[in-house]
Order: sequence, then C-alpha cells, then structure tokens
Amino acid sequence: MHMFYEAGRHREAGLPHDPLKAIVAPRPIGWISTLDAAGRANLAPYSFFNMVQTSPAMVMFGSDGLKHTAANAIATGEFVFNLATRPLFDAMNASSAALAEGESEFDHAGLEAAPCRVVKAPRVAASPASLECRVVHSLPLKDIEGREFGGHLVIGQVVGVHIADWALKDGRFDMLAARTIARCGYRDYAEVTELFSALRPTDGGSYAPGQKDL
Repeated sequence: MHMFYEAGRHREAGLPHDPLKAIVAPRPIGWISTLDAAGRANLAPYSFFNMVQTSPAMVMFGSDGLKHTAANAIATGEFVFNLATRPLFDAMNASSAALAEGESEFDHAGLEAAPCRVVKAPRVAASPASLECRVVHSLPLKDIEGREFGGHLVIGQVVGVHIADWALKDGRFDMLAARTIARCGYRDYAEVTELFSALRPTDGGSYAPGQKDL
C-alpha cells in the first residue's frame, strides 16, 4: 500500500503539511551575500540551492518571489555563496529575518563581513568556504500552463573559491570538520556527521577500504 495525491492537494490526502521538501532532502543551504545598487550588503539563506555544472563550475538558487538577494544578484550580476555550518546555524537563521531594504543582515546576525577578491559583494568571514559567483542566467519561472507565478532562478558561474586552512585535510575539503549543515523538510536541518565512499562501475569496481581513486 502507498499514498497518492495530485501535487498541491496533500491536505485532501490527510497530510496537514506538504511533505515535498522533506522528500527532496537534504538540500544544501544557499547562504547568499550580495550588494544592492547603493553598495549595501545583504545576506540571506535559501532553501533551494545546488551546484548544476562542474566545468565551468556553476551554482544556482531559486527564490520564491523577487526578494532582496535575488534582486541584488540580478541587478549587480554577482553574488557569493557561503557555507552554512552547525556553529554558524544561529547566525544563519537570524539572517533570514525580514529586515527593511538596506538594513544589514550581517549586523543583525552579529557576523563579520570579509572582502572578496573578484566580485564586490562581501563574504561571511567565519564561514569555512565561500564561492564568488557572477550571474550567467536569471529568469522568472513558469508553471506548466506557461504562467509566471513570482518565482525566480539565478545561476552563477564560480569565479573565486575561499577555503579556511583548517577545513582542508590531505588536500580535500573536510565536511566533518566543517560541520556542514543541510536543509530538510518542515523546520528540520541535518548535520554531516558520517560519510561513506564508493567507486562507480566506471571507476573500476566496488570500493574497498584504502582503495585509491582512479
């Protein structure tokens, strides 16, 4: 036995909350910093974020409505992704507050901003990793009827990478040391506390402890 309902009609199926964001989870948190046209810093976490291309490296975030962050990224052509971690959770959560335009989420969350190298937008100084990005695509989203509903997609090409020295181990980014967190459904989050490795069939077979990547 299993449940089926048409999307958007979960309540008719007896579910008080939409489970989709819990099913499509965990998701990277897009903690995005930008500057507005007046040069004022903005910072906000986005639940819909991911990497979409490796060469050249590209990341994307989706915005429910044209909020300050998306509007700034589109207007200035750049943004910065900052890795959200368990020690930074409270500050990340505080930066989601609905502040007035021009009011700094960095100040509100008690975060220090650090300059970037390629883009003008600042990064979160305490984050163990940040990606400087330039916007390559931005578009309003449409439903299956071709109607715009207020959602926007922003895709940026990574042009600069910041990594804290302590977060590197044997030349690799250490997610366990960084205590990377992810967005789950409802009001839930997850912390990366355990990893396992496996080689794909095209990598030469199943993974064995100590086996080198090909």
